[in-house]
Amino acid sequence: MITRFGRNSCLLLIDVQVGVNMLQHWGGGNGRRNNPEAENKIRSLLKRFRDLGNQVAFTRHDSREASSPLKLSLQTGQQIDGLEIKPNDIVVTKDVNSGFIGTPLEVELRRAGISRLLVAGFFTNFCVETTVRMAGNLGFDTYLIEDACATTNRVDLDGMDHEPEIVHQMAVASMHGEFCTAISTENALSLCSEDKPDLIRQQGNE
Repeated sequence: MITRFGRNSCLLLIDVQVGVNMLQHWGGGNGRRNNPEAENKIRSLLKRFRDLGNQVAFTRHDSREASSPLKLSLQTGQQIDGLEIKPNDIVVTKDVNSGFIGTPLEVELRRAGISRLLVAGFFTNFCVETTVRMAGNLGFDTYLIEDACATTNRVDLDGMDHEPEIVHQMAVASMHGEFCTAISTENALSLCSEDKPDLIRQQGNE
């Protein structure tokens, strides 16, 4: 059973910035991404958490790389429409993949009484995955909202261009059952109001 998400739960949104959709930067000349509904699903989660008065947190990426669209000084570094930050939100700025490295994220979450994290955002196999792995290792009860994440195609060392949905699915498979429990947006929204006896928490390494 997975119990209801309450005051000890936080929705952690990873890098929901305009630049994640500069697809040629991330995936090359044929850059493309999966899950075009990710933003809408994130908006629905954010609305529910705000309506309930539960904690929301954001990571914002401010890249060290000269060519990156994820720089806070650029328009592409700004928040995606409908995913704006509000005064009571926890906000950290990072310049590496993990939301916990070089930021006060863990301290801010602990101070807020947070022990459970619901993670969504971009990209599944980069900053989402690195942050989820660390969250699990730090002892947070961690839930990946897998259909509220997205990623792009990846070109491997041999030049093979891997479809973004496959990249996404492999990242989710690597996290689920070890660093987190992967659930859908529908189930996450339902868990905001009730326990779900039919769902199984599968976080390992405990």
